[in-house]
Amino acid sequence: MPCLNDIMTKFKNKYRIESARLQNWDYGWNASYFITICTQQREHYFGEIENNEMILSEMGRMAEKFWHEIPKHFPFTQLDAFVVMPNHVHGIIVIDKNGNDGGGNGDGHGNGGGDGNGDGHGNVETRQCLVSTTNPTANPTSNPTTKTIGQKRFQNQGKNTLSSIIGSYKSVVTKNARIIHADFGWQSRFHDHIIRDDASYQRIKNYIINNPKKWNDDKFNNYNSVN
Repeated sequence: MPCLNDIMTKFKNKYRIESARLQNWDYGWNASYFITICTQQREHYFGEIENNEMILSEMGRMAEKFWHEIPKHFPFTQLDAFVVMPNHVHGIIVIDKNGNDGGGNGDGHGNGGGDGNGDGHGNVETRQCLVSTTNPTANPTSNPTTKTIGQKRFQNQGKNTLSSIIGSYKSVVTKNARIIHADFGWQSRFHDHIIRDDASYQRIKNYIINNPKKWNDDKFNNYNSVN
């Protein structure tokens, strides 16, 4: 079981959108991230749930295949629990640079070199102990002219960051999925959550694994009255 340092005050939000991102957190820093990416308009491109099991379509198999190839293109990443659902994917990505390639240059849009809907611009066990090598302690408000990391994101998303990883993944899925369905697309942004301790890790991992069994109550299920 991974042990995760409690590197910042724990967030109670299950999901956070771009506007709620930590202003003093660089999304290229070492950490474990819970990621959710939805298809455009939450269309069911990836298959359907039958008898509490996910039956993947051809595009769903693409989404699964390219996710597992992420570490080939970003060697500092590791993957943990992952699932493809009819209109979204959930996964845990670990950024672990081992002190190399330090900061992430202010990632944060959730778009990663575009919204992932272009034409391609742009296992499964974690390490025993995951430690962030960077601890943000500076107080950006001490100098009114100093921009926070969050403000810098809009100028430079950076490379080897969470956004560049997800943007690359979205782009390659889009490029191949549009061969099958020309209208395929992702939502422009993605949901992210920084995993801070073992209890949170176990809760999230169980949620991902059991997601197909709880599809009828899933907030991303278009057939539910409450989204």
